[in-house]
Amino acid sequence: MEEYSGFASFYDLFMDDVPYEQWHAFLIRQLHRYHIEEGLVLDLGCGTGRMTRLLQNSGYDLIGVDRSPQMLTAARQADPDNAGILYLCQDMCEFELYGTVRAIVSVCDSLNYILEPRQMQRVFSLAYNYLDYGGLFVFDLNTGYKYEHLLGDRTFAENREEGSYIWENMYDEQKRINEYAVTFYVREEDQQYRRFEEIHYQKAYSADEISQWLSRAGFELRAVYDDYTEKPAHEHSSRICFVAQKCRARMRHISRDCSAATVQK
Repeated sequence: MEEYSGFASFYDLFMDDVPYEQWHAFLIRQLHRYHIEEGLVLDLGCGTGRMTRLLQNSGYDLIGVDRSPQMLTAARQADPDNAGILYLCQDMCEFELYGTVRAIVSVCDSLNYILEPRQMQRVFSLAYNYLDYGGLFVFDLNTGYKYEHLLGDRTFAENREEGSYIWENMYDEQKRINEYAVTFYVREEDQQYRRFEEIHYQKAYSADEISQWLSRAGFELRAVYDDYTEKPAHEHSSRICFVAQKCRARMRHISRDCSAATVQK
């Protein structure tokens, strides 16, 4: 079964502990730091649109891209009166926009679903091409430390009134691939429980790899943070956030949007 197909309709029910508000506050701080206080923003791998709607409520115009039609249906159903967000059903590795945007964000380890380095580099190149000069690309990634020490070869389970899940993890250290086998039991209107099963795969990338590929795509890497804080990432970070900027590096006079910043490692 394709990722987030059967799961899409109740994704938000089981993901209610994800700190979207904290992540949103972090993103707003980064955007404002680089003088992006309005304009068009792309949410890459937007899922059910939780972050997309938060950013729109902060005054931005939003495009949401996701390859799962079921997730996009859930996003539209979550806020049916909100006609201001353009949702596009596209693969992150091949996304196409009608023009450039001021910022691109990707949250909740969406980019870990890209399993091939060449595909990740393709995403970075597309992001660079579709950004305005001075624009930001802000995204997070789960780390190898998280897969190996916190998730790998472990099983998690939760039982609620509305349903339950069993989440099994298997991490291949050589390939750096984490396999999620997830089984959900969801109570329906007739009080019967329906079973859903999905298999997900995510890949771990090192900060050095990501930094090199961003540079190759043309980005200036501004910061590498530990899990939506302003603290530098470290070897035990479970999630790291990258802030990269598209700059006119060859121009004699660089605008304040592309002023020098310290990269934290």
